[in-house]
Amino acid sequence: MTDCRRRKGLTTVAAVLGGVLMLSACSGTDSSAADDSTAGGGSTSQAKVDEAAAKKTSEAQIKITPKDGSDNASINNGTAVTVSKGTLTSVTMTSADGAAVPGQISADKKSWKPTQQLARATTYKIAAAAKDADGRAAHENASFSTVSPANSFIGYFTPDAGKTVGVGMPVSINFDKAIANKAAVQKGITVSSSSGQEVVGHWFSPNRLDFRPEKYWQAGSTVTLKLNLDGVEGANGVYGIQQKTVSFKIGRNQVSIVDAETKTMKVTRDGKTIKTIPISAGSPENKTYEGQMVISEKFEETRMNGATVGFKDDDGKGEYDIKDVPHAMRLSTSGTFIHGNYWGAKSIFGNVNTSHGCVGLQDKKGADDPNTPGAWFYNNSIVGDVVIVQNTGDKTIAPDNGLNGWNMSWAEWKAGSAI
Repeated sequence: MTDCRRRKGLTTVAAVLGGVLMLSACSGTDSSAADDSTAGGGSTSQAKVDEAAAKKTSEAQIKITPKDGSDNASINNGTAVTVSKGTLTSVTMTSADGAAVPGQISADKKSWKPTQQLARATTYKIAAAAKDADGRAAHENASFSTVSPANSFIGYFTPDAGKTVGVGMPVSINFDKAIANKAAVQKGITVSSSSGQEVVGHWFSPNRLDFRPEKYWQAGSTVTLKLNLDGVEGANGVYGIQQKTVSFKIGRNQVSIVDAETKTMKVTRDGKTIKTIPISAGSPENKTYEGQMVISEKFEETRMNGATVGFKDDDGKGEYDIKDVPHAMRLSTSGTFIHGNYWGAKSIFGNVNTSHGCVGLQDKKGADDPNTPGAWFYNNSIVGDVVIVQNTGDKTIAPDNGLNGWNMSWAEWKAGSAI
């Protein structure tokens, strides 16, 4: 109700109650209004009012997404400005600290989107302007907040995009939040191979999901990982934010077979033996795990301290602490490596198993001699190559201890899928 109508109503009531006939000042019949009309002022004011009333507003209809006041908004594709019955003339987007967010209006000037990913837990403001066919302006404003780290999850995956890896390399995804809605998350992830091999996911835990085919990847194929997790609810009130596609290449087929009984390693490539190397595996007291293992990391030199993997003396210090182990390649999360060994006598290789559980190859201190067996194997191996360890007398390595899911049958693997 306008102020004039309120005043008129109150005046009428007062007149009835008091028995006196009164006219509201809004009626336009008071003496001052008459004087203005006589002077010409009223005529001018009324003309302006009539002109404003006759003027139509813009037909352009602006829509901002997310809606004003939204929270938990996507940081990827959830932000847009569109217009119907008109064209956009300007759009500005700023964060809470006033920093401008770059964006682009489409060629037909019907839509706008930011050209970079938004930040999490950030409040943004959008101001948009448009005009209709007659040039009349329309404006719209909105403010919203993006999803916070506490209410979102990310999957850290390996291998990296563009890498060339061995035939045993699974796609392994580790989530920073425990996933309760495993089926929903797994449906948002696809892994495919140019070889046409069937690829299935297996949940090792609420935080880890690996993908592999039944047999090793086909040499020379390309594997593609698609993450369509933006807005997927992984747990109650916790949403995915990733939307990306990455690919990596499978190299030649190299599988090396370590035999702790004969103390040799046979290196095969594309089905043919290319080298046989004498080795020293775990001692009878510290046997090497058996099974199919995948090289997950390579270090030209690294430190190995027994205290970090449970081999301690009475004083709590490591039974060994070697600060410059050459040509080391990780086979398990728990600390199994295949690596060069310069401190052992050359005669042990091929003859005695002496290690604390690793597979040792004869090498030189400094990792600068390319002619040693340790250097040769390091230089001819890539992450994702398979090392099969046999005849140690120990148990088979756990499938989730490293990238070693190949130690599960295909039926067991598929049983761990959520879809």
